[in-house]
Amino acid sequence: MTTQYNTGRSSSGPFLAFLLALLLGAAALALFLRQATGGYMARIADRIAGRSTTFDTSVLAIVQRIQRLNRLETVVYSMDTIVEGSRSSAVLPDLLAGDRILLVVHGQAIAGIDLSNLKPEDIRITENNGVRGIHVTLPASQLFATTLDNQHTRVYARSTGILVPVDQNLESETRARAEQQLQKTALSDGILDAARKNARATVATLLYSLGFQQVDVS
Repeated sequence: MTTQYNTGRSSSGPFLAFLLALLLGAAALALFLRQATGGYMARIADRIAGRSTTFDTSVLAIVQRIQRLNRLETVVYSMDTIVEGSRSSAVLPDLLAGDRILLVVHGQAIAGIDLSNLKPEDIRITENNGVRGIHVTLPASQLFATTLDNQHTRVYARSTGILVPVDQNLESETRARAEQQLQKTALSDGILDAARKNARATVATLLYSLGFQQVDVS
């Protein structure tokens, strides 16, 4: 007499596990392809999916892409200094009729290039032996703003003559002089040249990302 035992195991178990793993892998791959939108991971995703990235590199399209940068601020110049303002009498000594103020000044000058002024004639695209090149002439760099940091600008000393009241306008006039001094110092230190250099690097990076092999930005 032979006794048979039924273990209750089914051959469909490994198949279901394989199917589940396959579905999870497909979902992970789809998620990767959707999320990989830039850099090295995007290039891997493009190869897996067999897709290619193309850009409109006509002159008009390039102008529009660069113009989107608008007022490209590339340099922030900071300065800490002491600025003096004074009033004096042609007749009486300062002890009697003078007014003097010393300001501890902290300010910033911001420079860059207004790329909205870029024109189609400022761009020249070439192609030699399959190598695409581009030359861009940027607008002139400019000083966008010169401002004092009011939180860090303060009166260091104030002296007023015995015979005269405190001149309420002297501080505001001294602040205005401080802004002029900041602007002059920033310009003499080459802020516009630095702004142009940094803008050239930014625009060149953009153009390389659009597929140009030779880029010249001046």
